[in-house]
Amino acid sequence: MKASDLFIKALENEGVTYIFGLPGEENLDILESIRKSEKIKFVLTRHEQGAGFMAATYGRLTGKPGVCLSTLGPGATNLMTAAAYAQLGAMPMIMITGQKPIKVSKQAQFQILDVVEMMGPVTKYTKQVTHGNHIPAMVREAFRLSKEERPGAVHIELPEDVAAEQVDTPKIFDVVDYRIPHADTKAIEQAVDMIKMAAKPLLLIGAAANRNRSSIALTHFVNTIGIPFFNTQMAKGIIDERHELYLGTAALSNDDFLHEAVNKADLIINVGHDTIEKPPFFMDPEKNQKVIHVNYFAAEIDQLYFPHLNVIGDIAESVDDFTKALKPHAYSWDTTFFIKVKRNVCSHLTKYESDNRFPILPQRLVNIIRTVLPEDGIITLDNGMYKLWFARNYVTYSQNSLILDNALATMGAGLPSAIMIKELFPNKKVVSINGDGGFMMNSQELETASRLKLDIVIIILNDNGYGMIEWKQEADGFPKYGLEYTNPDFVTYAESFGGTGYKPNSVEEFEAVFKKALQSKGIQIIDVAVDYSLNHHILNVLIKEFSEKLKAETHE
Repeated sequence: MKASDLFIKALENEGVTYIFGLPGEENLDILESIRKSEKIKFVLTRHEQGAGFMAATYGRLTGKPGVCLSTLGPGATNLMTAAAYAQLGAMPMIMITGQKPIKVSKQAQFQILDVVEMMGPVTKYTKQVTHGNHIPAMVREAFRLSKEERPGAVHIELPEDVAAEQVDTPKIFDVVDYRIPHADTKAIEQAVDMIKMAAKPLLLIGAAANRNRSSIALTHFVNTIGIPFFNTQMAKGIIDERHELYLGTAALSNDDFLHEAVNKADLIINVGHDTIEKPPFFMDPEKNQKVIHVNYFAAEIDQLYFPHLNVIGDIAESVDDFTKALKPHAYSWDTTFFIKVKRNVCSHLTKYESDNRFPILPQRLVNIIRTVLPEDGIITLDNGMYKLWFARNYVTYSQNSLILDNALATMGAGLPSAIMIKELFPNKKVVSINGDGGFMMNSQELETASRLKLDIVIIILNDNGYGMIEWKQEADGFPKYGLEYTNPDFVTYAESFGGTGYKPNSVEEFEAVFKKALQSKGIQIIDVAVDYSLNHHILNVLIKEFSEKLKAETHE
């Protein structure tokens, strides 16, 4: 058997059904082995970064490592951003890269980089295959490590001559799963005691709680125990945000509307968050506020995060243990202030939801999309100013129905993620929201979507500049400089890929074309002008006014 055939059989054994990639000369043996596979679909992309983002998104949604393929040298370097995206975002992903022959040099050092060493800082595991017989064990170990909490990226380099060599047919190892250990009983008891003694506890939900069992356990906990909750951006929808005890999403790390509630809590039960995701709040050593860290791994101590108790083990089981221990007793936590904050936050967030000025305000855009999109629709966000408004204003009904990145926070991932999601869920409406800057970073993947015959709605928020950086530039008192550019005609651009383009000139027209696009086949691109002029006022002025008003009303 050829080594490349053995490699693909090992991937099939792991349940791999997709490989995304852009191969090169050094991958031709493994490409041929993929062609002969009856279980794996190869999706050719137009850039390695797009392949990596697709594989990472597959891992994020399924819990099984997504697989991507590139050649050596520039192909491998193009995967680096996607590797960091998966690693920081805790998305299981396997990267396979080619390499020149390692036994006989054909072309001296042409294109050769130490890719294994290069991948070290952004992966959990990186290794070169030096003999075909090592493949089954190496693949099994790669998948084990990629899925193991905290999930992430792994890398295997398969040199050209090793891929082509004949090997024995060693045993392909069984996929052996494992159960995450239960949290220590004493830690559970300590946590329960801290919750009992709290007067104003809050539940914070982070990205690591985005597991089916954890979502069920957390929903049951909130329904049974009655503690208000908020979440990080990457945890939106783990509990249905229509819940009466949902306070909001932490769009900023501090001084946001929501932080009036966070600052008054005497205990924060932090389930599934760690410091790699942008902090939803800052701890203050001078403040008498306790934090319980509930996760698969202990807290990494930071000057802004130093919890008082670690509850380490399976998150769903830990939360179920809390519910069982607290349920028999009647506790009267003071939620009055929190609910008041929620009402005031909702009042502020809805202020511009019906404002029909054009270019469109992001709050109005979010309102239209939430109103029109079916309950089971899925949105992917690229990275930009609009992400804050979706985090705050978009009411998320279920897990993984709003896909965004707040760990690496890279631009260029939104469109590839939408392609992957639509491929996985062809019967669901999938909408990709992009800034004009982020969209152009991987817009070539429109051809991939067209070739796959996918029905995707892509909304481009057009402000001819890098809006989030401009907001920060303004907040820091710098003059506006260096962040403006021009864009192509996106309607013509869509048509050049066989799609349909729209450029609405009013809010009413945007809503109409969005409804039409959702019901249409193929690529549907809506180029809509966006107005970010209120960002500074809302995010830097109104929040302070909100805080002062709340303090006056509560005499605190």
